[in-house]
Parts: sequence; C-alpha cells; structure tokens
Amino acid sequence: MAVMKAHDLMRKRNGRPLRILVVDDEENVRNVFRDFCRSSPLFDVVTAQGGHEAIELIEKEKFDIVTIDLVMPEVSGLEAIEAIKARKPHLPMVIVTGNATDNLILKAGQLGGCRVLHKPVGIDEFLDELIDLAEEKLG
Repeated sequence: MAVMKAHDLMRKRNGRPLRILVVDDEENVRNVFRDFCRSSPLFDVVTAQGGHEAIELIEKEKFDIVTIDLVMPEVSGLEAIEAIKARKPHLPMVIVTGNATDNLILKAGQLGGCRVLHKPVGIDEFLDELIDLAEEKLG
C-alpha cells in the first residue's frame, strides 16, 4: 500500500477513516480481508456473511466501499449487488471472487461501477484497490 496515498486520503477526509463493508460467505476470507483493513488507520471495516446481511447493513449504515464475493448461498453476490446499487447507485464496489464465471462477472459489471479482484488476493493488492477507489470517489 502506498503510504503517501493513505496519508493524503486521511487528510482529505479530515482524519475520518473509510468505511468498508466486506461481504463473503466464508468466515476465514472475511476475517483475512477484515484484518487487511485493520492493518491501516485509513479503514474502518464491517463484515457481512452474505448478501442478505449486506443489504440490511447498507440500509442502516453508511459505507464508502463494498467488497463482495459473487458465489454465495441464499442471496448471491449478483443479487446483493443489484439490491445495493438500487439503494446506493454511486457506492463503489469491488468483486473479490475465486470461482465466478466470466459471464457472472460480466453481469455484475453491467450493474455498474464494479471492479474485480481474483482470489487469492494479497494485502497490497487488496488495500491498493480500496485506496484507488477512494481516490476516484474523492476526485
């Protein structure tokens, strides 16, 4: 992660961390991404174990970026993205997936404003993607 970028973002945000929602049905994956975020004061992270919980959290809380897996039981990532975009159309999202098909990723991208990371994802790649999205958002 570029330390200067993180410091610049914190200054632009008057010291307020970015609120990140990490959505994945696999607890160990959620925990790894949560820990990645916690490694920097730039991020305040909340996790959700699936699409339904993510939609509920989006309705109650404000987030700056959502990371989401596509292949999840009950409410899929695709369904969750559609519901989230209906409520918060400008909320940046990062799809983090290990086994989604190209067609599924394409459908998610058509819902708007989604970037894609393929698992396994390292800490630098993950945090750099969040910082890049935040910089775009703050323009």
